[in-house]
Amino acid sequence: MEMKLMGCWSLIVFGLVVMVLNNACPANGVTCQEALMTLMPCEPYLVGSGPGTPAVPCCAGVQTLVSEASSTEIRRSLCECLKKAAAGMKIDPGRLKAMPEYCKVSMPVPLDPAVDCSKVPLF
Repeated sequence: MEMKLMGCWSLIVFGLVVMVLNNACPANGVTCQEALMTLMPCEPYLVGSGPGTPAVPCCAGVQTLVSEASSTEIRRSLCECLKKAAAGMKIDPGRLKAMPEYCKVSMPVPLDPAVDCSKVPLF
């Protein structure tokens, strides 16, 4: 179960993104663990063991996190969380980068494991 939790966002994003944040709680109570659980349905797509497009529950989770990433503090915390989680998984970078298009969502955090989370946009 814990491996799946990490795979979840090792999944998003990127990624994204480790549970080492130990439930660090940004504004509005979005914890790293909650973010990873929300993205759990994306794991098969991101690691290449699922279909070639994200499942509906995956996209719903991505959309939920995007709506919750309403401040710079939250976006940066989610970025760090997802980045650390992604480091422990074998995510297909092409699938990761295609996810926003498939899910029809604009990501407030770059889906790139090499992103510098301290420079996540302030918008």
